[in-house]
Amino acid sequence: MSYEQDDVRLPIIYVRGFAGGAIEGAIEDPFYGFSTGSVHVRANRRGDPTFHQFESPMLRLMSDMNYEVRVHGDQKRYLDQATDKDIPAATIWIHRFYDVSASSIEDDPEKFSLEQAAINLFGLIKLVRLKTGAPKVFLVAHSMGGLICRCLLQRVIPEADVDEQGGHNPRAGEKYVASLFTYATPHGGIRFAVGGGFLERLRDFTGLFGADVFGPDRMYEYLTPDFQKDQEPRRRFKGTVIPEDGYSVSKIFCLAGSNPGDYKELFGLSSRAVGAKSDGLVQLENAVIEKAHSAIVHRSHSGRYGIVNSEEGYQNLYRFLFGDLQVTLDLINADVGHQDDSDLEFQLDMGLAIRGLPVLVHEQTAAHHCPVLVERLEQGEHPVDHPRPLLTTFLSSKAPRPLDEDGNRVSTLRHVLNLRLMSIREKDDDKTDSDHGESSIDMRDHLEQTADWEDALVVDILPGDGESELPKAWAAWTSTLARPVRLWKPREEGEEALVDVEPDVKDMWVGEVRVPSIARRLLGAKALIRIAVTPRTKDF
Repeated sequence: MSYEQDDVRLPIIYVRGFAGGAIEGAIEDPFYGFSTGSVHVRANRRGDPTFHQFESPMLRLMSDMNYEVRVHGDQKRYLDQATDKDIPAATIWIHRFYDVSASSIEDDPEKFSLEQAAINLFGLIKLVRLKTGAPKVFLVAHSMGGLICRCLLQRVIPEADVDEQGGHNPRAGEKYVASLFTYATPHGGIRFAVGGGFLERLRDFTGLFGADVFGPDRMYEYLTPDFQKDQEPRRRFKGTVIPEDGYSVSKIFCLAGSNPGDYKELFGLSSRAVGAKSDGLVQLENAVIEKAHSAIVHRSHSGRYGIVNSEEGYQNLYRFLFGDLQVTLDLINADVGHQDDSDLEFQLDMGLAIRGLPVLVHEQTAAHHCPVLVERLEQGEHPVDHPRPLLTTFLSSKAPRPLDEDGNRVSTLRHVLNLRLMSIREKDDDKTDSDHGESSIDMRDHLEQTADWEDALVVDILPGDGESELPKAWAAWTSTLARPVRLWKPREEGEEALVDVEPDVKDMWVGEVRVPSIARRLLGAKALIRIAVTPRTKDF
């Protein structure tokens, strides 16, 4: 049984998050949490709790993509005893790195080491590749597990990859890992909104339960290989940045959570200490690697409404690993500077719905403290030079498609971008000195939760043949449709496909649609949404 070259399914290795002082409890789960499901969506549109049975990411991968779990008592022993290339590639493995630190398993348990966990992960990857014949693996990680993966990719593998001249390859991780997907990983560390830095210094000084791995000094140690430390001194280190010559950020997807209220660890003290713009433990700005693919969902770090055991999390995971189309939407030519009110600021609420799914796969709203800020340009800047990225998502032409009202399988992939633009007039509060001060909302003409403009952009994509034919796309604002969006059939209604505005761009289709006329008065006369569709081909 050898790896089939046309199969997009690679072995998946799951790496769990931080257990702290609860290692003994963590190792009792044979799948380290990857098999945990849930029966809740946070709320429906009326704000009522809604029943939704999510089996778990592991079971969904088994049912949707025919993955197998081959543990059979002892995962390591099973792999060691298996014949090379005899295990299916479409298998799920668990990196049980905490086992060596558990007294219930080891007579002489080791103190947890993140670097050692990354070294052991490298050993597991090589063993899985050998026994399955797969060229690479997918890494899926929660919280600290993502830092273990980054230590592997940024330090462990590059230090082990030495050529005949003694040189190192910082991108050597790409020989082994096809993609990395992280749930709620503190790529920029964990800091607190209270304490003025004292809590971070106390954590990093004491290293209580190994929690100093979330501090900048330890992160610098395990994310920077020894041969690069002269080039990347500590003072220039930033955890959310992967060096340009390192593992490609295009192969990484970071899923962040915006719901701190449902994170109940430490009696809710963590979410209060971390602050509102977080999942209860990790701030949104620290949960994303710069220039990597990302999405935000209204989920907490873990627990009943946790990000791993959620439909939102799984849909982003599934589409990133197996999607054959990458769709990027940008706001182009936006110029709110033409407004005379210099103290007027704009916030854009945004949600992405995909036909057939019960959840939003991306959601940024002011209510969740993470709207898209449409900032004014500086003096002399031109709108065309400053596109504002809205989102990047992935679609699978092989995903099950619903039936239309006539009982026929729909042919296009449909997603809807819900947009809601709100203006806020701010006033400067009294300043204690010339450089510092805060602003607050000027309530004189403020209408809370009232949008200046809201609409939804419906985008239908017809996948190409994967060879000579590129995808086609149709787009329309719901305010212009003559029938409900559910019943809209662009080709039957005479709507033409969006024109490819950059036909010479290799392997990419690019189309544009202007914002509605009312929005142009706010965003500028030439403001438009640019849609780029890129067929994805595997590079393994």
